[in-house]
Amino acid sequence: EGIIIEVEAGRAVTNYQFLKDLFQAIITKDINYLVIAIRNNYLSKKDFETVTNFIDSIYSSSRLILPLKGVLVIGY
Repeated sequence: EGIIIEVEAGRAVTNYQFLKDLFQAIITKDINYLVIAIRNNYLSKKDFETVTNFIDSIYSSSRLILPLKGVLVIGY
């Protein structure tokens, strides 16, 4: 179906793993959607909020056009 699903346990923001997931989805052939599951909070930091704000910034900017139809971020 052209979907990649990634589940991040704790290093999603600390080690910028969510960016690695995003770029892997971008360079993988025939991928249309990326789904990333992120912890709501990790080590007193708001990982879910950080990732969603970053992804929102990319999609609202006209400076970078992603070849994906959509990115879904799930907080857990």
